[in-house]
Amino acid sequence: MPVITYREALRSTLREEMQRDDEIFLIGEEIGVFEGSYKITAGLLAEFGEKRVRDTPIAEEGFVGAAVGAAMLGLRPVVELMTINFSLLALDQIVNHAAKIYGMFGGQTSVPMVIRTPGGGGQQLGATHSQNIELYYAFVPGLKVVAPSTPADARALLLAAIRDDDPVLFLENLALYNTKGEVPEDLAPAEIGKAAVTREGSDITIIGYSRMAAVATQVAERLAGEGVSAEVIDLRSLRPLDRETLITSVRKTGCAVVAEDDWLTYGIGAEIAASISDGAFDHLDAPVRRVAAAEVPLPYAKPLEQAALPSADSLHAAVAETLAAVGKR
Repeated sequence: MPVITYREALRSTLREEMQRDDEIFLIGEEIGVFEGSYKITAGLLAEFGEKRVRDTPIAEEGFVGAAVGAAMLGLRPVVELMTINFSLLALDQIVNHAAKIYGMFGGQTSVPMVIRTPGGGGQQLGATHSQNIELYYAFVPGLKVVAPSTPADARALLLAAIRDDDPVLFLENLALYNTKGEVPEDLAPAEIGKAAVTREGSDITIIGYSRMAAVATQVAERLAGEGVSAEVIDLRSLRPLDRETLITSVRKTGCAVVAEDDWLTYGIGAEIAASISDGAFDHLDAPVRRVAAAEVPLPYAKPLEQAALPSADSLHAAVAETLAAVGKR
């Protein structure tokens, strides 16, 4: 089974899908001649030409709107936004057009488009380039929002997103691009809206997505060395959200900790905690704990930036406190 990077999983999947379907085209800033800010689209302009790999001006509202129109007319655009922070400039096109057209037109036209965009801190890019604002989009009916944490999921979810007839926001994290993992050559498209239990356990459930799903796995391995059996759930999809898998796990373990890269207040973890309370309240031995970023604009200075971000140590501490509270430690 090939071992490749997250970055290569995205690139190879885009290439194979473009070979499969002539209606798929790429559009975004610097994705052609420059081959993308993160080199996801390296080599694709040379192979497919300017008609299918479209460089754009620095005008997010304009080219996202153009992609919405192209999708309505039968093409399948894959938009690359240089960073999720820049998606705010296209918020009207994403929220008021891509997400709503199918419903407003009574199903007469769909919007089969993907918006790929990275986010996340830890790269010293400053407060306006390091945000995790996926909540803005997971909140909106009509959008699907996915967040793969491994190269295999990057491929499987991108296959699913490109072939989906609804608009899909495809979240990447800058810290994951160089991570490596096994990716089966015959990997099938993932089911959007289905979480993955990446590690079975019985003492506590740890829930994460994107970078924090990878951190959760690291913490679970550390806990195993301490005699703790932690179950890890990778959400993979933020909308739709797989509440059933979360509830089933917490009914088994009796306690849960949620890890997220966004801010605590009104974050994704709040929705997860509420879902667990609704579906597994009588099985909880302790309140659901949440680990998230400090509620500040992310500092540029490296030590301050690292202190503001959730980490393996902060997640491990939250798990240890929860286990101690229920007498499992």
